[in-house]
Amino acid sequence: MGFFDLLNHIANLLLAPAALAILLALCGRIFMKKRAAAPVLLAQAAINFVAGLAVVLAALVWTQHDGKMLMYGALVLVVATVQWWFQHR
Repeated sequence: MGFFDLLNHIANLLLAPAALAILLALCGRIFMKKRAAAPVLLAQAAINFVAGLAVVLAALVWTQHDGKMLMYGALVLVVATVQWWFQHR
């Protein structure tokens, strides 16, 4: 695997948790009446991203492959739970 292939692989691995973290932080601001515990949108998205990244890395270690449906299901479940906790804290 060359350098650019490795860079592309890492970028694609980080894309799913980053996109989900930003999307859920924005949707939480738009659709939830109660304000989130983290007042700054960037902080909320960053915490969601760290939780999602932990799930992706744990699934990568556990299954030795990325892109498994188990990983994506756990990613959505964990990041949505963190976002829910922000909204109801």
